[in-house]
Amino acid sequence: MKRFIPLVLALTLLATTSNAPASAPTLGQSEREALVTSYEHLVGDFYKKVDGGAAVTGAHDSLVAFLKKKGIANPTVSPVNVGADDATNERELEREVAATIGTYGAKFGARDITYAALEGILGSVKDKYTVFLTPKQFADLNEGLDGGANFGGVGLAYRVDSPDGKTVTGVIGVHVENVIPDGPADKAGVLTNDLITAIDGHAIKDLDHTSTEKLYAAITKLLRGDANSSVTLTITRNDASVTPIVVTRAMIHPPSVYSKLLPSGIGYAQLTVFGQSTANELTSALTRLQAQGAKAYILDLRYNGGGYLTTAVDVSSKFVASGPIVSVESRAGNNTEYDAENTAIKPLPLAVLVNRYTASASEITAGAIQDSGVGTLIGEKTFGKGVVQTIFPMRDGSAIKITTQRYFTPHGRDINGVGIIPDVVTEQNKNFRFGDPTSDDVLKSAVGFLQGKITALNQ
Repeated sequence: MKRFIPLVLALTLLATTSNAPASAPTLGQSEREALVTSYEHLVGDFYKKVDGGAAVTGAHDSLVAFLKKKGIANPTVSPVNVGADDATNERELEREVAATIGTYGAKFGARDITYAALEGILGSVKDKYTVFLTPKQFADLNEGLDGGANFGGVGLAYRVDSPDGKTVTGVIGVHVENVIPDGPADKAGVLTNDLITAIDGHAIKDLDHTSTEKLYAAITKLLRGDANSSVTLTITRNDASVTPIVVTRAMIHPPSVYSKLLPSGIGYAQLTVFGQSTANELTSALTRLQAQGAKAYILDLRYNGGGYLTTAVDVSSKFVASGPIVSVESRAGNNTEYDAENTAIKPLPLAVLVNRYTASASEITAGAIQDSGVGTLIGEKTFGKGVVQTIFPMRDGSAIKITTQRYFTPHGRDINGVGIIPDVVTEQNKNFRFGDPTSDDVLKSAVGFLQGKITALNQ
């Protein structure tokens, strides 16, 4: 039974006060707070017991490495004085960083010197997921989880169609791979698999073809524009021309779910990340596929590096009707089980596509579906990230990311460093296109598998 609902990347606000002593008067409040808070979270929240002295030593070594990288051959950094308790270690961190700033701050800046110390503190546990994030790195992480900036556009995903299907030589047009449900293109009547041959009278075949990048840039420039502006798409559908479609652009938020109905009535949904809106996007996609008569589903989790734990539970609950989804355990041995949310769709044959880059939250969903027996995993062995991180933001926009828990599948499997072996192992071919069974061996295998299931159900 759930006791609370944290996130895989839980955002925990830092205290605004500081318990740092006045032993380092040259250390600014933000630097002092960052050092103390990082140390306290590492020692108190890391999923394994932490040696506080090693954290102090790590900061020292990182400061030396930082200064050497900046061209100081023999840096003047005071010797490490590891304390017998956390309070002493915190004071030592403040003293050493303050002294380093006093010597080199005018040249390299107090912030960068403090950042170097923070990298050393977190690096002391030698866990690749426990790291310091600069403001840019933290912003990039959030953008990756929750989508980039909104833009004025038509709301579709595409690829260029050319004779060999790979280069832009002799390009025919823009092949619509996905249409965002209820987006501008969808409302105007653009369909998946439409071929756009011209945009506002500009023939695709006449655009700059000197490189793939230039062609895609030219197409994107024509498709995007201010919200409420219009763009006319010349379209061929099923090898026949249709009346040009006028699309009124709107603000588009990059989706994390792409879906369409494949031949044989197989609903396909690709999840790029487990972000805040992913579960709602998947619900909309499944509703749409159901309305189109889906007889089976494919959930594509390949190259999905994870995201929020709660999103993994929500996504899994679309297919697992009841019972446990995942359990997480802290260093203290506290175990929290997350159960299905009672939001499952009508059970139909289900295949889940995975590969070596399927990790973290996506492995939670893959493991829950495999253990519950509601679906079949197809593809390659997954990455094997069975631990959960918590992010603690700093007031300057930076953050620390710490591994705080490990998780287990419903059958109690610890997949960390091991991964999940799919039920049907299929090697991933190169140069495949998502959602295209003709170019994708794993997807082709899943389609064949589900076609067999659909046939059996109809007998």
